[in-house]
Amino acid sequence: MKLIGMLDSPYVRRVAICMKMLKLDFEHASLSVFRTYDQFAAINPVVKAPTLVANNGKTVMDSTVILQYLASLVGPDARLFPSNPDDSLHAARLTGLALAACEKSVQIVYERNLRPEDKQHEPWIERVRGQLLAAYAELEQEVAASPLPTDEARFGAAEVTVAVAWHFTQMMLPEIVSAAGHPHLQAFSAAAEQLPVFASTPAA
Repeated sequence: MKLIGMLDSPYVRRVAICMKMLKLDFEHASLSVFRTYDQFAAINPVVKAPTLVANNGKTVMDSTVILQYLASLVGPDARLFPSNPDDSLHAARLTGLALAACEKSVQIVYERNLRPEDKQHEPWIERVRGQLLAAYAELEQEVAASPLPTDEARFGAAEVTVAVAWHFTQMMLPEIVSAAGHPHLQAFSAAAEQLPVFASTPAA
């Protein structure tokens, strides 16, 4: 299998870390949807990261869809998604909030970096900023009420997604989402980044 995309994308990094956790053999092609657009398009005309190229050559997009497929390859031994309904609901809530935070972070980064300053729509940025802060406020409450594990053996896709999302936002938008205002998320992410599976899959 081959994973296509840059690790500075939280979605690509999410998949790469989970693939390592599942001990799946894969090749990582660090292609950019901007700088190497044509090369990416030759693999997947939609040019969406992450893209997974399966062993039969078929491509799969969207990090959640990719993880669902990968879990099916491993079968009952996969530990990405809990099977208990209560645990599954908790994981789904964490994942949804973390992915919303990723989406809003990316929107702000794109607005700032890709659109000329005189073309940026401040009311839109403020709306997205509010959604970003709301997502992290909810996540902070969840993690404070039910601390997440820092042992890699107990990590699933939800824990990976929360850690990767927070690290990405702190890397790109620390002036918007303060670490001091989210101590539980900051502590969890810092611990996760020390784990071998994270350290061997750096965002920068």
